[in-house]
Amino acid sequence: MFRLELRSPVARAVAPILGGILFFAALFGVTWLMAGIATNRAEVAVQPGDRTFVVGNVEDIAEAVATDGPILYPDLRDSTGKRSIVIEHNGTDPAKGWQVYYAYPADRDESCLVTQIARTHTFTDCEGRTLKVDELMPPLDVRPIVENKTTLLIDLRGN
Repeated sequence: MFRLELRSPVARAVAPILGGILFFAALFGVTWLMAGIATNRAEVAVQPGDRTFVVGNVEDIAEAVATDGPILYPDLRDSTGKRSIVIEHNGTDPAKGWQVYYAYPADRDESCLVTQIARTHTFTDCEGRTLKVDELMPPLDVRPIVENKTTLLIDLRGN
């Protein structure tokens, strides 16, 4: 039987470390190979996330809008910001009067996102103009839904 005998202290210290590194590299390689084989035969199926976004209790959200102004949500579909939305409530009935707007002016495109002036119903756009909520772009593919007169949802499925 062949037996390797390491004589120097450095060799005895380094050999187990190198052996461990080689073992984990081989383990990683085998795992990578098995994952590649397993996923190569699978069909790619895109499963989009929820098509509705739960905002919360209508009474709480209506009170928050009345106190602090419309709620600005960043893009709920992807990370480009093109579909950032503003949720507004009008009226005294929390179950009615909900409106959604895109977070850019109706006379500009999505590259001109607005910023809300704190605790107001007023926004500034990319050109420094001051805008009211109703001057923002109304969306065609996003709408508010009040479920059971208690929960506000944003429907991202379109019409």
